[in-house]
Amino acid sequence: MASDKTSNVRVAIVGGGLVGALNACFFAKRGCQVHVYEAREDIRTAKVVRGRSINLALSHRGRQALKAVGMEDKIVSKGIPMNARMIHSLRGKKTSIPYGKKGQYILSVDRANLNRELLTAAQQYPNTTLNFEHKLLDCQTEKGTMTFQRPDGNTLETTCDLIVGCDGAFSSVRKQFLRQPRFNYSHTYIPHGYKELTIPPKGNEFAMEPNFLHIWPRNTFMMIALPNLDKTFTCTLFMPFENFEKLTTGKEVLEFFEQYFPDSIPLLGVEALQRDFFQLPPQTLISVKCSPYHISSKYILMGDAAHAMVPFYGQGMNAGFEDCLVFDELMDKFHNDFGTCLPEFSRLRVPDDQAIVDLAMYNYVEMRAHVNSKWFIFRRHVDNFLHLLFPRTVVPLYTMVTFTRIRYHEVIKRWTWQTKVINLGLSVTGVATAVSGVYFLVKYMPDKLNAGLQSWKTFIYHFQKTP
Repeated sequence: MASDKTSNVRVAIVGGGLVGALNACFFAKRGCQVHVYEAREDIRTAKVVRGRSINLALSHRGRQALKAVGMEDKIVSKGIPMNARMIHSLRGKKTSIPYGKKGQYILSVDRANLNRELLTAAQQYPNTTLNFEHKLLDCQTEKGTMTFQRPDGNTLETTCDLIVGCDGAFSSVRKQFLRQPRFNYSHTYIPHGYKELTIPPKGNEFAMEPNFLHIWPRNTFMMIALPNLDKTFTCTLFMPFENFEKLTTGKEVLEFFEQYFPDSIPLLGVEALQRDFFQLPPQTLISVKCSPYHISSKYILMGDAAHAMVPFYGQGMNAGFEDCLVFDELMDKFHNDFGTCLPEFSRLRVPDDQAIVDLAMYNYVEMRAHVNSKWFIFRRHVDNFLHLLFPRTVVPLYTMVTFTRIRYHEVIKRWTWQTKVINLGLSVTGVATAVSGVYFLVKYMPDKLNAGLQSWKTFIYHFQKTP
């Protein structure tokens, strides 16, 4: 909401990616004078789009942020609903595991198109200026002064009331935070990288079922595929770097896929697979944690600049968008007072964002290995059944993360409690079943019970004698 108090406030947003562009909409809507500085060229006019292209999964948190700036319907109309995971076994059997209740789904959206839409929306505000090919060189923390290198090679110096760092996992703004006392920072490269491949349409239609996130789980690595509006699928192979390094020829790649992903070969195409696999080296995956997210009332970090995460929960963008929404809600609550909003934002978001960074890593293990387990599938059915019976008391982990705005760190607390209670319940049920079985044997089949006890005695005797 615009006000006299914000109309003269200059806000600099460093980074014109997804979170930066959405933040521009939030601050411009509030009436601030918004200046976006992006190191790359304008993605809307660039012939070659540089950067990550992993498809994005838009869910409730991100949609709520888009809704707040009037962009939800437009973005949702250009996404493809994914109602469930489709698990591809080694033998080619496919099994569907729904994400939640009927009607709950996540959306496959194209990163580049979403970025274009958000930049265009931001530019429609008369109080927004977009500056591309402006690389941040330096910040004067106390003054809020920044120096940029412009496209012509000259420098630009500007001063703003608030500087918002939305410039990604390798944030230049965050480097200024490292100069501050009591700023905690860590980053971790996981030993797994990724390569992207494409499944083309088949007869002008999707080559696989489109309304699913397809997963080929292989315990220590996996491949996923998300649908696109042009009826292709973007496949991403996640695997330890040492595995990638063993594949040096097209023949070796084909043999690898014949061993682990045989049903994908006709979909990808032999020639395309052997060619595209070597287009780029395997890309790295990084987790970033830091705290606090602010310096005084001048600087704040959001999105990957504050909490980069591996992509296995589909929450990187959603958490970044929720950052924007939470800050906007704080601006309403504290009447646009940066001095109060910034430290409160850190207090609220640091534990939440660090929780989802950890959950994202956990979900990689679930996606590549646990989905193969009958116990995992059984527990999902138990969780969903209990959620149906007690919708407010028992909520599955994935549902809390993806389909609610329960704070991420509260999600972990609730999940831990639920897991203990449900496991205890299953144990009690198991014991009760066993006792009932023994009672039945004692009453109706005593001979078989005695034979069973004798077998156990014999087993224990030989076990004790074994050196």
